Amino acid sequence: MDRDGRRRNPYELTEDTPVYVISVAAQLSGLHPQTLRQYDRLGLVSPDRTAGRGRRYSARDIELLRQVQQLSQSEGINLA
Repeated sequence: MDRDGRRRNPYELTEDTPVYVISVAAQLSGLHPQTLRQYDRLGLVSPDRTAGRGRRYSARDIELLRQVQQLSQSEGINLA
């Protein structure tokens, strides 16, 4: 059920649905896949994992990646 008490379609995609593999998430965010792995290791973005431990990013994760990159580059915030 959703927040309003309505039944959700199990196949309905929301901004929190983890659907993007790391290569697609990298393209959508404009970042290198290794940067996404680093952000994951730092705990800045925590994508869901498949049974095989592969990362799956949601639309919300993609937006968060863009925000982290913006803060890092434009605002000069050190991520280390």
